[in-house]
Amino acid sequence: MPAEQTLFDHLSEPTEPAAPPRFLIVEADGGSRGNPGHAGYGALVRDPETGEILVEKAAYLGKVSNNVAEYSGLVAGLELANELDPTCRILVKMDSKLVVEQMEGRWKIKHADMRALATKARAVLDPSRVKYQWIPREINKDADRLSNEAMDAGMAGIPWVPRASSPSAAASSPEPEPSDGGPEQVRQPTGRLHHVELWVRDLQEANDSIGWLLWQLGFTVKETWAEGTSFVGADGLYLVIESGSAVADEPHQRLHPGLNHLAFRAGTPAEVDLLARRATSHGWTPMFAAAYPHAGGKDSYAAYLENKAGFEVELVAEWDGAAGD
Repeated sequence: MPAEQTLFDHLSEPTEPAAPPRFLIVEADGGSRGNPGHAGYGALVRDPETGEILVEKAAYLGKVSNNVAEYSGLVAGLELANELDPTCRILVKMDSKLVVEQMEGRWKIKHADMRALATKARAVLDPSRVKYQWIPREINKDADRLSNEAMDAGMAGIPWVPRASSPSAAASSPEPEPSDGGPEQVRQPTGRLHHVELWVRDLQEANDSIGWLLWQLGFTVKETWAEGTSFVGADGLYLVIESGSAVADEPHQRLHPGLNHLAFRAGTPAEVDLLARRATSHGWTPMFAAAYPHAGGKDSYAAYLENKAGFEVELVAEWDGAAGD
């Protein structure tokens, strides 16, 4: 055996350099209405390159302090990131100066509940792989939205349910391949409603109110273009919101001959209550409040809402008349 080979036998073959660990952003928030009061948290993991929300979570906590809710959101966010990639590096962004400074070790943690949650947070991932950054509340709007959704749901007595998909993700989803019309295809019955088209003067305002409501009801964005947006429901029905120069420059009049309002099945009475309450933050005003929830009759449980453009919707609950009213 050549002496040179013997000399280098102990050296391993050259290998490819290890890929750097994945980098993720965690955004978290917590709130308490009353402090202590009804509380909840929201947390999400974001791809720093695309800005896409990879996963999100929210939960109602009962009656605890705002700081406990903030720490609970942090723990949840770190757990989400760990589930995505246990080897990742993380930048945590929160609008709680207290949590950021305490987790960075610059401020002491005096409260026992917060110490326990801080210890739990440090146990999720190696603290050397986690950095913290304070951000203003207005930048932390996605986590803030989640925490408020959790509190709304908890106070209504129903679980928080994550959104099925975002409008942008739905809009970019590929269309299903058309059927070849072979003998296995079942012909759909005729006479079913195919779509509804609403003409509006202000597309952005309509998307902010009507589009938001459709999204909450399980619709997803089908297409977007300069003068319109289309949404499709689980049963294939789609609804188009369209503006443009052909739309008359006058407000919608639901009391004139034509369409009066749209009615949607919206779940249980508690879910209708919650959705109607949240809708007031998205351009909707309750109608017939004095007669709620039986404005449609004693055998009906529904919320009636009107947006700024004058469009009316009815949110109908699955109700057997035994709700205790």
